[in-house]
Amino acid sequence: MPDYSAVEAKTYDLIVIGGGINGVAVARDAALRGLKTILIEKGDFGGGTTSWSSRLVHGGLRYLEYFEFNLVRESLREREILLQTAPHLVKPIQMTIPIYAQGSRSYWEIQAGMVLYDLLSYDKSLPNHRMLGEKKLQQLFRAVEPEGCRGAAQYYDAQVEYAERLCLEIVLSAQEAGATMLSYVTVTQLQRKDNRISSLVCRDSETGEAFTVHGHDQTVVINTSGPWVDQVCRSGIQGNAPAPVGKTRKIGGTRGSHIIVDKFPGAPDEALYAEALTDGRPFFILPWLGMCLIGTTDIRFEGDLDKVHASNDEVDYLLNETNRVIPTAQLTRKSVKFTYAGVRPLPYTESKKTSGITRSHILYDHTSEGVENMVSLIGGKLTTHRQVGEEMVDAALKKQKKPRSHSETRKAALPGAISASKAKELMTVHNRDTVAHLLSIYGARTPEVLALVEDFPELGEPIVAAQPDIKAQIVYSVKAELARTYADIGRRRTALSMRGNYGFDALPVMADVLKRYCGWSEERCDRNLLDYYAYMRDNCIPEYQLDQYNPPVTAPVA
Repeated sequence: MPDYSAVEAKTYDLIVIGGGINGVAVARDAALRGLKTILIEKGDFGGGTTSWSSRLVHGGLRYLEYFEFNLVRESLREREILLQTAPHLVKPIQMTIPIYAQGSRSYWEIQAGMVLYDLLSYDKSLPNHRMLGEKKLQQLFRAVEPEGCRGAAQYYDAQVEYAERLCLEIVLSAQEAGATMLSYVTVTQLQRKDNRISSLVCRDSETGEAFTVHGHDQTVVINTSGPWVDQVCRSGIQGNAPAPVGKTRKIGGTRGSHIIVDKFPGAPDEALYAEALTDGRPFFILPWLGMCLIGTTDIRFEGDLDKVHASNDEVDYLLNETNRVIPTAQLTRKSVKFTYAGVRPLPYTESKKTSGITRSHILYDHTSEGVENMVSLIGGKLTTHRQVGEEMVDAALKKQKKPRSHSETRKAALPGAISASKAKELMTVHNRDTVAHLLSIYGARTPEVLALVEDFPELGEPIVAAQPDIKAQIVYSVKAELARTYADIGRRRTALSMRGNYGFDALPVMADVLKRYCGWSEERCDRNLLDYYAYMRDNCIPEYQLDQYNPPVTAPVA
């Protein structure tokens, strides 16, 4: 547990609220530039919108349609940086766009877009696009619906299968650089002195311990809480200023839902990027950890941000549209292994069509609302998080009247970045299948997990039969990766929750390992079991399956 008395004894140059991918990127950039930085996250790092994304590091091809050329160029540049600085997590993936006569864009329009996309990514390491004629497409993708198909476009983007772990590695890098990174801590009050936020009253959500984070005369507060931006701005205010921060609404989020299914007849080995017949919205059919990830939707959302659920209609929509593009799929509700949904923190607008709302990020300076030392992030994408971090720190330095310093994040590799030669060396020393799996998650930190197995051989056993994760990963999650709950371990440090049965099969083993090797009490494990059921029911289990997953009345002993 963090030492909150030590936190209270310090003052900070930069206080970041929100530990999703953008917030942790700000903290890392600031710490690497020498700013005394603290980040406060109300749940687990990357536990909000970051963990509910489509898991793509993409150049924003569809943003060309809205003439957001700067965003496309920025995204393509940031994609290339991540391919170089996090090669163990961010990997190239080939996309194929089937082009249909009834679609909203013709073959030639898409080809023109592909040419422009290549021009905007002039410094990329990935291949250029290619166009496939009707016959070539049918040769390569026999299962794709041929009627009305005029061919396809193929190009490369990138995929981060473990998006949560990309966020985590940025957290670890920020810590190494000196940042204080707090999870499961809620900001309960913004305290003002005149026209500045002077301190933040906080509470540990597990222990209930309250403490205060102090700033000084030049402290800047950065609000990167995603869909919760407006809630943070309207936190209880104490001080001599009557008005809260945030007089106007800034976030108008939309829900994006996904489903995960097993590989089905005709499932492509690479990604398909298709246009839904129902509403013309693009959606993806992506290979993911030996399964298929299908999404996403785009629906205005006004509900509880801590309980965001894919609706039955959205599940049916994704199943039906996939069956239309690949008729041999024959997917039904019974095919669905996991669902998830997240809220995009887009700028608030009352009337605009959701697809037309800009995906560019906005740095909102609250000076216009009477608070001189607070900046909120509106928008922000997984792909461009590093750029957001750099821009936010530049803005903070400007407010502090300090010279703009060089950001190291353009070239600084993340902790797990590993060379091919080192990875090959590890494969020759240990079990190849286990090491290959660990390398895809931990990269250069894999030997630290394997060291646990050397000390305690039983930790080399699988958590769930026929799945690749081993017991050592549970211990490592708690000891080295700031995990505090079952959901942290099963949903965000590993993909146990998403591989089968919502991770429930792993819970008895998880409890046993945590009690033996991490000192967890019976009571803590029981409480976590009930919390895990609630989390899955609120966020991941489809409405039509809820009756199959009723929580225990009293938590059984693992």
